[in-house]
Amino acid sequence: MRIAFAAALFTVAAAPVMAEDLVFTLVNDSTHTLTEMYVSPVGEDQWGENILLTTVEPGVSGDVTIADGLEVCDYDMRFVSVEGGEVEQTQNLCELGTFTVTD
Repeated sequence: MRIAFAAALFTVAAAPVMAEDLVFTLVNDSTHTLTEMYVSPVGEDQWGENILLTTVEPGVSGDVTIADGLEVCDYDMRFVSVEGGEVEQTQNLCELGTFTVTD
C-alpha cells in the first residue's frame, strides 16, 4: 500500500540562495506504526518539529519533502513509533531515493 504524505520544515531566517527541497520516499518496513519523524542537519543540538503529517502504518510508503532552505545533505533522523519506541540514524539525503525503516 502506498499513500502520499508530505513533510516540510521552515526556517525563520530568509536564505539568500534557495536550496532545492530534499525529496525521498519513506518506506515503513517495520512492524511498528510511525507517529513522528524529526530531522536536523548533522551537528545541530536540537530537533526540529515533527514533520509527519499522518501516521505511517507498517507496509506503507510515501514521499517526504524537507524544505528547510539549507544547502546540506547529511541529516540526523529520529523516528518515534506509536508504542513510544525511538530510532535515530544519520543519512545523506541528497543521494537518497528511498529510506526504509526496519525493526
